[in-house]
Amino acid sequence: MTNSKTIFQRLKPGIPKRYLLFVAALVWTFAGSMLFYRGFSVLVDYPDLLWLKIVISIILGLIFYVALFNRISSKHTQRILKMEINRPCLFSFFNVRSYLMMALMITMGITLRKTGVVPLQYLSAFYVTMGVPLSLSAVRFYYNGIFYKRATTHNL
Repeated sequence: MTNSKTIFQRLKPGIPKRYLLFVAALVWTFAGSMLFYRGFSVLVDYPDLLWLKIVISIILGLIFYVALFNRISSKHTQRILKMEINRPCLFSFFNVRSYLMMALMITMGITLRKTGVVPLQYLSAFYVTMGVPLSLSAVRFYYNGIFYKRATTHNL
């Protein structure tokens, strides 16, 4: 049993916690950018009141960030900073529950887009709305990665 544990420990892609914050930032940036891309690429096909749709989507995204994502990204940042292991696994920027939530949200988004249950012009505005809090959450991870020393002394 000890040998297999050693093998798994050697195979584990461990990285410093500071870099884990950057990995989290990149994942959240990718998700937010993907939603922005999908949302804006369809929104421009329906130019009626385009600026109003964009402004409303951004405002709702900001509300979503303040009401929910601010707390979520803060919780993940704190969890990473307080990890006892110095080189956590590359994939530990999320906990299991968050991976399940992410899989559910991706599945719902694809299902809604493929089935047409929600017209694409409305779904695209929702994509833009969700891109805002994801991108703002990414900024938190970048900030804490860049100012890692300050983050560890301030948050611990």
